[in-house]
Amino acid sequence: MMPIPRVVIFDVNETLSDMEPLRVRFEQVGAPRELLDVWFASTLRDGFALTAAGAYADFRSVATAVLRGQLAQVEALRRQPEEAAEHVFSGFAELDVHADVGEGMRRLAGAGVRMVTLTNGAAEVAATLLERAGLADLVERRLSVDEVRRWKPAPEPYLHAARQCGVAPEQCALIAVHPWDIDGAKRAGLQAGWLNRRNSRYPEFFRPPDATGDTLGTLADALLSTA
Repeated sequence: MMPIPRVVIFDVNETLSDMEPLRVRFEQVGAPRELLDVWFASTLRDGFALTAAGAYADFRSVATAVLRGQLAQVEALRRQPEEAAEHVFSGFAELDVHADVGEGMRRLAGAGVRMVTLTNGAAEVAATLLERAGLADLVERRLSVDEVRRWKPAPEPYLHAARQCGVAPEQCALIAVHPWDIDGAKRAGLQAGWLNRRNSRYPEFFRPPDATGDTLGTLADALLSTA
């Protein structure tokens, strides 16, 4: 069995942050709420494509460009696509953590596990999110793929996080809601815990997680009992 991780690496978007309030911002500019899901998936797709091609653009650049194109197709849009995209994207700075995050982080901290964040977005967004939730003191580093110019699930971001923490990859565990992130971490030699908030099925074609939980608290307990 896998050892108890010394460091937990948190994905940020959707794993820690509750992105549902962004739907209101879509409505405010005259776009359908459901566009959030298409936009976020399309942003990841294009970021992954750049990484696969050996290129790089940061999350904000990709996300706003994708969003401008999608909003330009909305007939009922109440603002120019550029302004509307900025209004939606600026909502990232006002998101809160999911209700289960605080308890889960405190369980890990109580067990002596170190914690960092690793995001495809900006490290500053993660910092603001944690500060607003009163959890910033539990997380020692806020890392971004900007530092290695490769989006997750490429191996470089995960290995960079392990190096920054001064531990071997197998002593780290990524926690994420996205199976593709779990798979990326596993292929890079890390442990991984899948946060299955939506009670969905894990894809068979990805490497499986070492632990699964439907809340961060239950997932923390599972990771702490893997030895």
